[in-house]
Amino acid sequence: MLTTFAALLLLVSAAIAALDVKACWRNSTCDGLSKPSFPGPWDAYNFAPSSRFVAPQTLLSLPNGAQIGKYNENATTIQATSEGYVFDFGLEVGGILSFDYSLSGNVTNATIGLAFTEAKDYIGRKSDNSNGGTGQDNALLWALNGRHDGHYVMPDASLRGGFRYLTIFLTTDPGAVVTIRNVNIEISFQPTWPNLRAYQGYFYSSEDLLDKIWYSGAYTLQTNSVPGTTGRANVQTNRVGWDNAAYIGPGDTVLLDGAKRDRWVWIGDMGTAVPAAFVSTGDMESTRNALRAIFDNQSADGTLPKAGPPYLSKDSDTYHLWALIGFYNYYLYIGDEAFLQSYWSKYVLGVNKILSKVNDKGIVNVTGTADWGRWVYSSERSSASMLLYRALVTASSIASWSPNLPDASAHRANWSTAAASLQTSIITHLWDEARGAFRESPSDTSLHPQDANSMALAFEVLNASDQRAQRVSTYLTTNWTPIGAINPELSANISTISPFISSIELEGHFKIGHPERSLALIRSAWGWYVNNPNGTQSTVPEGYLADGSWGYRGDRGYRNDPSYVSHAHGWSSGPTSTLTEYLVGLRVTEPQGRRWELKPSTFEEVERAEAGFTTALGKFSAKFSGENGTVRVWWDTPVGTEGFVQFPGQVGKIVKGGKGSTIIRSV
Repeated sequence: MLTTFAALLLLVSAAIAALDVKACWRNSTCDGLSKPSFPGPWDAYNFAPSSRFVAPQTLLSLPNGAQIGKYNENATTIQATSEGYVFDFGLEVGGILSFDYSLSGNVTNATIGLAFTEAKDYIGRKSDNSNGGTGQDNALLWALNGRHDGHYVMPDASLRGGFRYLTIFLTTDPGAVVTIRNVNIEISFQPTWPNLRAYQGYFYSSEDLLDKIWYSGAYTLQTNSVPGTTGRANVQTNRVGWDNAAYIGPGDTVLLDGAKRDRWVWIGDMGTAVPAAFVSTGDMESTRNALRAIFDNQSADGTLPKAGPPYLSKDSDTYHLWALIGFYNYYLYIGDEAFLQSYWSKYVLGVNKILSKVNDKGIVNVTGTADWGRWVYSSERSSASMLLYRALVTASSIASWSPNLPDASAHRANWSTAAASLQTSIITHLWDEARGAFRESPSDTSLHPQDANSMALAFEVLNASDQRAQRVSTYLTTNWTPIGAINPELSANISTISPFISSIELEGHFKIGHPERSLALIRSAWGWYVNNPNGTQSTVPEGYLADGSWGYRGDRGYRNDPSYVSHAHGWSSGPTSTLTEYLVGLRVTEPQGRRWELKPSTFEEVERAEAGFTTALGKFSAKFSGENGTVRVWWDTPVGTEGFVQFPGQVGKIVKGGKGSTIIRSV
């Protein structure tokens, strides 16, 4: 017989277990991170909710969205004669909605309607669009069927992956009134984490705007890390409504494309999203499962799909290349030897498959023409060759770090030789001396794309000492507007801004010695969005127009429907990684950070900045602070590692892991 104490202990243990399960998503394995690596004042910028159950913050009127007051969980009364009310959660959320309701008056044919939107522009009785077909998402309708009171829980298939604003309305005979109580969204993203705020990295500076932007990118990546059974069902042309109950990848959590829309693994995100996730949330499990979704569906000839299930189309050479780059990023940050050994043969097959598409000019001949959304699809597009160069250089690095892999030395030699040859061919056939930039292709001399020119700098096809790199950097700034950089290869009919490609541009300016340009672009583009009263004010968007409206790609597959644009897209999170890796200058250069570097890019543009991240070897952090012509720099890295430390205008030196500091005085 159990003693009273033993029985009580069992009850307490059961209660704790229940809380642990509730803290994670449904049946997900609750083995994620439970506490932050670097708690501090910067936590005030963290958008992640403190609970998996989130209530609205304020109540808005229709149709203009004026604020009525704070949300009252005890009662919001909605009359059938009104348009309804808007429940503003104050930030991007996503998951399963629930609430209690009480209806008075005539209940005949009474229906409660629910409509969701990320942008405030589209509040009302119709949801913004997400389903990918020609039909509208419209509203989710709950027929009361004569019930006066009850509890509503959204069907699993109707999970809404990303929204800030919820409109609730009532349709029935005039005079009926419904009272709504206890509105909650059960957060479905970051499903294996019992604590959504348990970031393994941080950033903090003297500039409030930069801090907000960094954390908006981090939070976006959380909203993009979801259970592998909550993806968008395959697109049906005439479908009305949405269905988010599709399998998209293995494991409990998968990194997908966007919170609201494109809820599949689109592997083009790997170049930006993976570094940003590593330095912020630290969640690499979602990345691993996204890579598995792609490499597990590789063709026998080595071709990789551009997206995971259920959309396994293999029509993009550039997304094939992004998958290879994502593979490198994952291994660099995590050093997952089991994953590397398991997928090495597939990876080698993928590298050699795309290498076989180099033509007699020595550049890539694109046959899988689909791409990230650009209007121009040249068969010899320069961006493909830039991506191949990056893929070959990074593949050579993996082979050098793991020489015991099958034929690693031979592959390394072949890939290194191919990279050097490709670099020469890129400059020979694609450089435009008169314009000071790379052209779209040997035959298209009128277009100088943002993607290829940004990649040329970020991927070090041109290094910082090459005057051509300086000219490319200057050329890129000629496309700038007050709210971001116009993307010429996408702007066929209207000036369009791509935070995805601009994320690559940020890295490029940083790498060749123009941090002031990177910071200016961060402040203008990402600063404009994070403070935009019509946006989520918590995430980073897929794209927008130079006039400040949301019609990104409206005439290129987006049905001229600006509500279809995603406002939480991980491929736009470039500032999160670049502020850590280039402004503060702390980067890992070998797997898990066994080798690292600290190379702050500037002490002049920002008075104070610090950052940190975590690997299996321990915590890495660094900071600098300047005052009265004196700059102090500190770093703290795991003992047993080795770093290269270099400050602006000085010669670098190798240091051992551990704590270090220095003082720099201006002349």
